[in-house]
Amino acid sequence: MLYHLLYPLHTTITAFNVFRYITFRTIYASLTAFLICFFLGPWVIRRLRYLQVGQYIREEGPQSHYQKAGTPTMGGLLIIFSIVASTLLWTDLTNGYIWLILFITVSYGLIGFIDDYLMQVKKRNKGLSAKGKFLLQTAIAFAGATAVFAWPEADTRLTVPVFKAISPDLGLWYIPFAALVIVGTSNAVNLTDGLDGLAIGPVIIASVAYMIFTYVTGHIEIANYLQIPYVADSGEISVFCGILAGAGLGFLWFNTYPAQVFMGDVGSLSLGGAIGTVAVVAKQEILLILVGGLFVIEVLSVIFQVGFFKMTNGKRIFKMAPLHHHFELKGWPEPKVIVRFWIIAIILALLSLSTLKIR
Repeated sequence: MLYHLLYPLHTTITAFNVFRYITFRTIYASLTAFLICFFLGPWVIRRLRYLQVGQYIREEGPQSHYQKAGTPTMGGLLIIFSIVASTLLWTDLTNGYIWLILFITVSYGLIGFIDDYLMQVKKRNKGLSAKGKFLLQTAIAFAGATAVFAWPEADTRLTVPVFKAISPDLGLWYIPFAALVIVGTSNAVNLTDGLDGLAIGPVIIASVAYMIFTYVTGHIEIANYLQIPYVADSGEISVFCGILAGAGLGFLWFNTYPAQVFMGDVGSLSLGGAIGTVAVVAKQEILLILVGGLFVIEVLSVIFQVGFFKMTNGKRIFKMAPLHHHFELKGWPEPKVIVRFWIIAIILALLSLSTLKIR
């Protein structure tokens, strides 16, 4: 709204010309998102405590987590509010990509809210059924992927990092592929959300990485120079990525160890869905494996653990999956696990950015 209200005034007040610059709006949009979380956070935490929306601890989890029982959860509502408000204030609302990403973010947040509500408020131990949750996620992802496919300048070719001359065209198969990216990323972030600040840290890192990717893919001269696909109007998404990072930092203020609030499924599913959708729109779907490498590692640890358990009649590769629990049970203090995983996420994000210059 600020963009649409103030930028038209640049013809009479030249200072408002700064609103046309994506970089300017990205900075202030991220600060706005941070400040919304920072100032509303204490009130939200008090309301969640008053409503007795406390974290339910799984019996099969590490015993050290029992002391976290009752910590306010569903803090993802604060993140989503911050994202939506900042997006409406600072982005160009005539950009269809912004509305598409907001649709996925809010819709996945609603799925997470229903799941959290059933589990934390109605005290149904498992919330939504895994099948029901997956079907809802898939339906929304297919709707989003179909919208991308039907875009006037849609490109169904895949961008392969490093090998820039290789770009297989999936045609109609791009729809299920894009849906898989969105659903997979959403659930990967959800699986990673097991320790204080563990998930939100890599989300911030991935958001910053994609803030750079979307800026260059939306700039025709830079995109041509780097030999990556140019996606018209995608530069505006870098403002949204800045908002994701800012909201994440604001939430981390309260979610850092020892956490005052957890994001719950309403946060993890929506943030993962947002990052997956950004990757699809920016034509950097495969690179998400590296940008969100920590999420991939966590998912693979669960897949390998379950597969090995079934094939060997009860033997395990890890002490517990996802992987962060394995290191907890090995005796690593929780803050050490969190910070070391953040370090891994930063390294992977830097490696992903290096592929812009590697051919």
